[in-house]
Amino acid sequence: MDKRQIGKSDLFVSQVGLGCMSLGTDEKKAEYIIEEALDSGINYLDTADLYDLGKNEEIVGKALKGKRDRVILATKVGNHFNNQNGDWFWDPSKKYIKSEVKESLRRLGTEYIDLYQLHGGTIDDPIDETIEAFEELKQEGVIRYYGISSIRPNVIREYIERSSIVSVMMQYSLLDRRPEEQILDLLHENNISVLARGPLAKGMLSDQAHEKVASKGKDGYLDYSLEELQTITERLKAYTGSDRTRTALALQYVLQHPAVASAVFGASSSRQLQDNLSIQSAEPLTTEDVNQLKSISKPIQYTQHR
Repeated sequence: MDKRQIGKSDLFVSQVGLGCMSLGTDEKKAEYIIEEALDSGINYLDTADLYDLGKNEEIVGKALKGKRDRVILATKVGNHFNNQNGDWFWDPSKKYIKSEVKESLRRLGTEYIDLYQLHGGTIDDPIDETIEAFEELKQEGVIRYYGISSIRPNVIREYIERSSIVSVMMQYSLLDRRPEEQILDLLHENNISVLARGPLAKGMLSDQAHEKVASKGKDGYLDYSLEELQTITERLKAYTGSDRTRTALALQYVLQHPAVASAVFGASSSRQLQDNLSIQSAEPLTTEDVNQLKSISKPIQYTQHR
């Protein structure tokens, strides 16, 4: 599988990555999906301490025993959670980050994290303190690199100017083109990569598009009405066929921007994993294809966090 460099780091990740949040809590099933993903060429796994209140990290860690050297492992921090009652609150403090990383390392069964990400962030955070925590963890060899997971343009700009982040994870798809409004280009200019989450827009751009639009899009999606989503689903048929599935098309669209290092999808079954892997045999998109796809959807913009 094609691999792309994350920013200025020496991390090279598969063009599609496995988001582990959807794996569930069945350890054997999750281990099978992870093993299948690795055998198919995926080397980027993305989890977070908050997923299933730490259980997801534990499951990923067990599945990677004896395989750690095959993986670029990413996790996230910033949501201070309580295992006893399931509550959590936002905590980007240096104290919490430096203590919680130890818990993530324990749950993951590893001595280091390849990419440690702030799991959110607001303009009112103690940003310099947060950055200091990540920088110290780098110096200590506990993490190799760090990034943020955010869709907030104002927060992203602060980290571009004040930190040495190598990546930003953000929602991006043919139905959510908000990152195309300056942010993707800005990150590319600063040699910071995008890890695109939600590339299939809740499955509405997948091979199960019709049923997903009917359920997930029944009340609309972002700026789209149900009727608009149904129209787009029909129009996208022209770009699919024996040489390209709907799922592959959605992933290819996200990956066409040079800022994007990996399109990160979730999979709760082997079938979903294989659907996403269809990108490997898909006919490449042309520049004309990309422009026509843009004409089908909307260049919607961020209305908050400017």
